[in-house]
Amino acid sequence: MISLAQLHNQLGNDLRPASGNTVAQRKISGVHISELEDPTPYLEGGELLLTTGIPLVGPATRVPAYVQRLVDRDVAALGLGLGAGVDHIPPALLDACRSAGLALMLVPDGTPFMKVSRAYWDLVGREGQADLAASLGTQTALARAAAQPDALASVIKALAQALGGWAAYVPADNGEETLWPESNRAILGPLRVEASRLNMAATHSAATFQIHGTDVVEYPVLVGRRAAGFLAIGAGRKLTRADRQVIMTVCVLLSLKAAQSQEKDAMAVALGSAVTKLFLSGYVEAGRAQAADLGFTVPPGPVRVLMVRGSDDPTADARALEGRLSRETGWTAAGAALKDSRLLHVEGTLACWLLDAEHHGGTTDPAETSPSFNRWGTEGSGAVAQGGRSESYTSGKQGHRHPTERRSPATDVAAVISRPMSLVRVREEIGELTALARRLEPHQIVEVAAGELDPRVQEWVSALRGYTRADLVSTVRAYLQHRGQWEGAARQLGVHRNSLRHRMGIATALLHADPDDPDVAANLWLALRSE
Repeated sequence: MISLAQLHNQLGNDLRPASGNTVAQRKISGVHISELEDPTPYLEGGELLLTTGIPLVGPATRVPAYVQRLVDRDVAALGLGLGAGVDHIPPALLDACRSAGLALMLVPDGTPFMKVSRAYWDLVGREGQADLAASLGTQTALARAAAQPDALASVIKALAQALGGWAAYVPADNGEETLWPESNRAILGPLRVEASRLNMAATHSAATFQIHGTDVVEYPVLVGRRAAGFLAIGAGRKLTRADRQVIMTVCVLLSLKAAQSQEKDAMAVALGSAVTKLFLSGYVEAGRAQAADLGFTVPPGPVRVLMVRGSDDPTADARALEGRLSRETGWTAAGAALKDSRLLHVEGTLACWLLDAEHHGGTTDPAETSPSFNRWGTEGSGAVAQGGRSESYTSGKQGHRHPTERRSPATDVAAVISRPMSLVRVREEIGELTALARRLEPHQIVEVAAGELDPRVQEWVSALRGYTRADLVSTVRAYLQHRGQWEGAARQLGVHRNSLRHRMGIATALLHADPDDPDVAANLWLALRSE
């Protein structure tokens, strides 16, 4: 915006201060001419008002009242033209302006008001061209930054430097933030809170708030109708119109980048699913050839099959499982292998990953792992369903469980992970792994050896078959099929739930094992489902 001092410098003696003092740096929004006694209804505030002095003629009280009206309307300055209405400055006007703090300028006789207006608009035009040039230069730099390999970091840095402050991009999916300068990382925590709030509220407009006493403006970066992330700005100065145009340009660039990334990810998932399905169907050589053509890495040696039952977002399920897999199976590279695998096939709420069993990643200390579902009652920890609730336990010798403190799993995802096997064998084992994954309670993770049941399972089945007073095989199978829900299992068997409870008590005594133990239940189900 043009200042009164700039206009004075442009016009020289054609617009000079009445008192001979230095001209104020106050910004003016325009030049307006009026001879009305009260021109304020036609003013917005911030103008330089030009008059020939006609409204000042009359009683002495008229002048202070006139000046006060201008001050109340926030007029930036009053310009008095000499030669038409008055030939010199009325003392009352000079005193009133000085008392009210209103800048008083003189337009000498012979200088048309049009010259003042034209000078103002010339300055506005030059400033607009300068802003445009600066904006175009900045936008060109941003376009070049967007073409760099590290496009996001380059764009954020270029924007922050253009605004003389800091800038950050906060992904809506809780991904890693991008910030410049890095020394301002203390801002990220509050930014993430605000971004989450805006995302939950589905707010698709800019929001302004304060962090650490600094004004922050946050803009949503949209892909379609969903926010892919949020661009946060902490400018080192007041934002101009050109600055806002640059910010909008950055939002568009980030939106395009996010859309491209989503399309690329979706294509990679589709191709990975096609390759994985070849392996699951037994076409190992075809799967390897297709993966090589697509640039996918296929484990050269044994694999582990991970079957996950969860939500309709397998990526989120995988992220939730990364840490748990390493802790609860003892395989320290489990999380890293899952993160690196692109061999994923999804059907409904079941997702199947093929993981590199010889993956060398992972940072978990084996001494710190606590396997929840180790094979067949060896030492570890896990969860046993009791009456519809879940309790933690530690396992000692085979067959003995000791309740400990209750845990609160962070996710409802359940998973089965196999021991290492060859890709050729995957087709033979996938059916049992899928059935076991469907059977698990929420939060459970079970590790099983391919093609191998608990050596006790045949004894369990024989014990159930040998009981002649009731059909315990059908009873236990129905109980397992309904995941320990008494009503559903009793309805399927056509008996009262108390009768079912009695039978299950007998079965538990015969088995010398707890059917609610995930290891016991998994093996019993695999053995009894075809009985």
